Amino acid sequence: MWGGAMGRWEPGTGERLARAALDLFAEQGYGGTTVDRIAERAGLTKTTFFRHFPGKREVLFAGQEAHHRRFVEGIAAAPATATPLEAVGAALDAATAPVTRAQRAMGARLEAVVASTPELRERQAFKRAALAADLAAALRERGVLDPAASLAADLAVRAFTGAFSRWCRRGEARTLGEIARQELRELQIAMAALE
Repeated sequence: MWGGAMGRWEPGTGERLARAALDLFAEQGYGGTTVDRIAERAGLTKTTFFRHFPGKREVLFAGQEAHHRRFVEGIAAAPATATPLEAVGAALDAATAPVTRAQRAMGARLEAVVASTPELRERQAFKRAALAADLAAALRERGVLDPAASLAADLAVRAFTGAFSRWCRRGEARTLGEIARQELRELQIAMAALE
């Protein structure tokens, strides 16, 4: 057991809270889980929970800002000669590089909890739309005009989302980045078939 006397600024506190929340959401449902119960499961206080997250919904989406930043930085770091799809490919590489195999099991559980809760599905859709907007803005900064910037951004988000699901559920030996690149290629092929 974690013990309630742990310091509120102890490293890993946010991750402990996220794991406790995910465990409880899976066990008793999102609606049946309170912030008090999450904090208790993590061996922390409710006050500590609110120092890290504004509410129970956001505990599952922790780290999204850093995730978005890696995507945008990946586009900015792409060679000046990169096409829009090559730039979003670089963004996929940057965003998936820090993801480890150890995160796979948690990712699969997260997907299941989000899929079972309309409020969380809505929040996830909002986060994906925000990411697509950020990516389109980064592409426009590179001189890519709309609708190409928006379309390439949407494809990147779709590629990442599909890859993450495949990576979590299928026990793939490949990395998340490799699967994301494959998803992007498959989307390119699908677009070509529309002509």
